[in-house]
Amino acid sequence: MENKDRYFKALIENKNQLNAIDLGENIQLDEGETREIITQLLSEHRIRYDENSVCNYRVVNKRSR
Repeated sequence: MENKDRYFKALIENKNQLNAIDLGENIQLDEGETREIITQLLSEHRIRYDENSVCNYRVVNKRSR
């Protein structure tokens, strides 16, 4: 749970500069753990897939949830 929160905060601060896996590695997460966290955040509707960006994932605004 702690890693998921760290990743989510890093994603907010990332501002589309690193891809999702590199962002995870930047905060000392391996690829498998990063993918698991992304899956959890997608299922919670906290992020959404965006194929036209470097990171491929965007934080969902609270208003649009």
